[in-house]
Amino acid sequence: MSAGAGAAVEKIRAAGLLRTQGLIAGKWVDAYDGKTIEVQNPATGEVLANVPCMGSRETSDAIASAHSTFYSWSKLTAGERSKALRKWYDLIISHKEELALLMTLEQGKPMKEALGEVNYGASFIEYFAEEAKRIYGDIIPPTLSDRRLLVLKQPVGVVGAITPWNFPLAMITRKVGPALACGCTVVVKPSEFTPLTALAAADLALQAGIPAGALNVVMGNAPEIGDALLQSTQVRKITFTGSTAVGKKLMAGSANTVKKVSLELGGNAPCIVFDDADIDVAVKGSLAAKFRNSGQTCVCANRILVQEGIYEKFATAFIKAVQSLKVGNGLEESTSQGPLINEAAVQKVEKFINDATSKGANIMLGGKRHSLGMTFYEPTVVGNVSNDMLLFREEVFGPVAPLIPFKTEEEAVHMANDTNAGLAAYIFTKSIPRSWRVSESLEYGLVGVNEGIISTEVAPFGGVKQSGLGREGSKYGIDEYLELKYICMGNLG
Repeated sequence: MSAGAGAAVEKIRAAGLLRTQGLIAGKWVDAYDGKTIEVQNPATGEVLANVPCMGSRETSDAIASAHSTFYSWSKLTAGERSKALRKWYDLIISHKEELALLMTLEQGKPMKEALGEVNYGASFIEYFAEEAKRIYGDIIPPTLSDRRLLVLKQPVGVVGAITPWNFPLAMITRKVGPALACGCTVVVKPSEFTPLTALAAADLALQAGIPAGALNVVMGNAPEIGDALLQSTQVRKITFTGSTAVGKKLMAGSANTVKKVSLELGGNAPCIVFDDADIDVAVKGSLAAKFRNSGQTCVCANRILVQEGIYEKFATAFIKAVQSLKVGNGLEESTSQGPLINEAAVQKVEKFINDATSKGANIMLGGKRHSLGMTFYEPTVVGNVSNDMLLFREEVFGPVAPLIPFKTEEEAVHMANDTNAGLAAYIFTKSIPRSWRVSESLEYGLVGVNEGIISTEVAPFGGVKQSGLGREGSKYGIDEYLELKYICMGNLG
């Protein structure tokens, strides 16, 4: 292992956070058949650890543990659950450097972004620790004088949470935070590419006093684990962040047991730059929206639509900004662009680039693998992109920015909405009327106006159309883990 990675691993190990076993009923366990999978550093190809390759049997035991713990955890007062979550938040923050190192090692993102994710991920635990005490019901004016009508909000039960590799901490805390806050228990299946961050976070949860069985972590054979969660009648809710294709399978699989489902799926985010935009603001915002995490986020600007009057000026400034991005190992302080997660991700980018150039697009910058090798790819800008290209129709999930000119506001809105996805969108304009008009016309769950980084724990995150169901974060996010119960009290004289 390289010197930098080795030192980082030792620092994580010294903090007691290099966990390499699954967590079931408060115990760290191997796969029952002894099988393991390698966790690799995408920047170097080095093996960081071997973790259990778990399947249906381990998942069934994790579900049983969560189910039995639900009855005690849900009976605690909101204040008691809140205190445990607050302590978990404090532990995450006090270990943020080790968690960020772990994230950079297994996922590849630069340390600055990893530290940002730790703070962002922790914010959901802090927020829902507070929100636990604000789960209010209702009293309804009765239709008859001797009755009283009440509405209670109660936890749904055991939650199966399936999370992706691109945000190995935040996508877990955004689900587990509200679930635990309202009294649910959880079985988490992190990505097999990035399980170490999840296991470290789970260890800190145990240290914080989250009881054994309230939070379980299994990883390995994704189809087996997914089927076990879907088939169990004890699992009452599935929450998933990932691809639209997998989300559809989970939604269909949940039908047999009629589970509650929340899905945060793929995007195809338009970023619309109008003639009246501030060029500096638009370039900065578009750059952040496109190249964060090397383009590997569901809210990345996938199509940059630029009005004709400003197109050349914007393109020149944008390319200059992209040229300043430093590609490298995320452990190096100067790095702003890390590797893609694996070879398949690079091949997908290459497929999209080849499709675009074969149909008339031109490479304005980059367009090939980086000289660093491995899964590094040059930050890329593509011009003359049209709506029949994969770059326009689908999510590239890589450091590729397609520039697409447009004439009118109506044309831009039509182009932006011409997709099955509907997660995030961005617009840049100085016009307040246009800001309102276009924001309301865009068929997306999130809209950033003159800003490229818009996610926060206090606002609802989620999409429309085939980008998902439900919302995460904010006061609305906790409702995804609650059931309404109506109580009619009669004959009260």
